[in-house]
Amino acid sequence: MTTSTPATSSADMQRRARLGSFIGTTIEWYDFYLYGTAAALVFPHLFFPSYSPLTGTLLALLTYSAGFIARPLGGVIMGHFGDRIGRKAMLVSSLMIMGVATTLIGVLPTFAVAGVWAPILLLLLRIVQGFGVGGEWGGAVLVAVEHAPPSRRGLFGAWPQAGVPAGLLLANGVFMSLTLTLSDEAFMTWGWRVGFLASFVMIAIGLLIRLKMEETPDFQKAKDGGHIAKFPIVEVFRKQWKQVLLAVGIKMSQNAIFYIITVFSLTYVTTVLELPRSVALIGVLAASAVSMFTILFFGRLSDEYGRRRVYLIGAVLSALFAFPFFLLMDTTSSVLIWASIVIGLVFHDLMYGPQAAFMSELFEPELRYTGASVGYQVASLLAGGLSPVLAVLLLGLADNRPWPVALYMVGLSVITIIATFFSPETHRGNRSRGNPGSADFPSADHSDARGTGHVLTSRP
Repeated sequence: MTTSTPATSSADMQRRARLGSFIGTTIEWYDFYLYGTAAALVFPHLFFPSYSPLTGTLLALLTYSAGFIARPLGGVIMGHFGDRIGRKAMLVSSLMIMGVATTLIGVLPTFAVAGVWAPILLLLLRIVQGFGVGGEWGGAVLVAVEHAPPSRRGLFGAWPQAGVPAGLLLANGVFMSLTLTLSDEAFMTWGWRVGFLASFVMIAIGLLIRLKMEETPDFQKAKDGGHIAKFPIVEVFRKQWKQVLLAVGIKMSQNAIFYIITVFSLTYVTTVLELPRSVALIGVLAASAVSMFTILFFGRLSDEYGRRRVYLIGAVLSALFAFPFFLLMDTTSSVLIWASIVIGLVFHDLMYGPQAAFMSELFEPELRYTGASVGYQVASLLAGGLSPVLAVLLLGLADNRPWPVALYMVGLSVITIIATFFSPETHRGNRSRGNPGSADFPSADHSDARGTGHVLTSRP
């Protein structure tokens, strides 16, 4: 067995990588989720006013889903250049793309002013958002993971993942604050725009942080060793297509369940249960605050006990909780609704915490940005982008009874359980070069890797 010495970063650069990936990701996902909240609560009335409430919501959520269609394209293009010229440049580009699109949404005319052009422009800007965020995830997690000490990649990779609930918390917090401080008329007239326009300031802050980051050691090592692929997307599907399929399967349940809990629940609480929108928003806010810490905890846990083990527990618990989630919702008790959202997101975090390191470690460094991004974004399109729309359709077909939605959540969890079961364990191997299971990438179950300054031993 051959091993290679992993590239390492200074403690200061590791701290910058964690902070930069977390703050930048928070801003990017604030932009993305702000749209999701608006699509559930505002856009049906302002951009699709001539339809019934359910149809208007469905059309608004379709524009929301359009962002997911562009995400694989963003992942492929930015993954290509991220594997060719570096991670940092793509992180800066994705932040700028998202910022411009989000700010422009804040100044869009509504249907009452521009007619059919209003939803068309909204759709186009949503697609631009999707393209930007499609390249964001791969760059952010690789900056964190590839700067991390070998034994802490799960924890480091969880930092940009924690930026997702932080962005969700910020987006829903803005909407909640505006809802509580403005009249309904003021909120629907101009208040909803405030959150989108605020993105301009946050993007400027994020750019300052990301411009000070350095390129990752793993990419620099691949570049210095002449391992840069000319066409990464071709090489990924030629050499590591199985890993791409595994990454898609791993992602499916986590992504769909997240959007059902954080987006569809807003529609369900306000439209079906006929409760104030603040009830669902408070639940999502509380769950997001908890999730920022549980994601980090489960990422760290995966460094100790393995990515696959922690991930499988999350997928199984998410499947088991699908029906209880709606049973708690249907009580119409605010406290139980909040509890259902928090518990559901914690079970989700068992998957999302280890996910960045788990999916990154499936691919070689020179193909990692492209491979991880394609797997992640294809699953986001198939699961995340469609889940709120499918949930609304299933709800309508079942006369507002949620059991088909719960069954859908269980089905996707089964896919993720199967994909995770057949994935290699990666958390104790030398992840600087090579594939899981290859000669220079020893498997977690029987590796005794030396040459990294410490012995990696098996644990029960």
